[in-house]
Amino acid sequence: MTLTLTPMTEQELVRLLVSLEEGYAEDLVVHRGFTPEAARERSASQIRESLPAGATTEGALLRVGRVGDTEVGWIWVTLPTAAAPRQAWIHNIEVHPEHRGRGYARRMIQLIEAELAQREVPELGLNVFGTNTVAIGLYRSLGFEVTSQQMAKRIDPAG
Repeated sequence: MTLTLTPMTEQELVRLLVSLEEGYAEDLVVHRGFTPEAARERSASQIRESLPAGATTEGALLRVGRVGDTEVGWIWVTLPTAAAPRQAWIHNIEVHPEHRGRGYARRMIQLIEAELAQREVPELGLNVFGTNTVAIGLYRSLGFEVTSQQMAKRIDPAG
């Protein structure tokens, strides 16, 4: 069966944000040195700020990936803003664990690119943690290129 993207409902968003907030908080602990409590707070506040009207937030494309009646994942993209007038941005793409390895993330990105092309959006960007080699490989195979890079080193306060 073919994967399709459908607009996300508010109920779907509320359900899906639980795992997004948890996963992002875990990444902040591992990759940015946040305490678990600070990471949970930061994760929740950033998502609330980015989606102030939930699923109906203006400029947010929230889509559920489906194969037939089965939800296999989802993608969240924002349309260009005054700060980035030519670039849409992938905030999150997720394939549910039991559906991974079947090309669904690739297809969701291709479908969102087609939707952006219809809207005459010329560029799509994203961030990815450097340790996420599977995602990096996918993005490179889809034509994404590194446009900036952040590096960090933890310093032991004891010397």
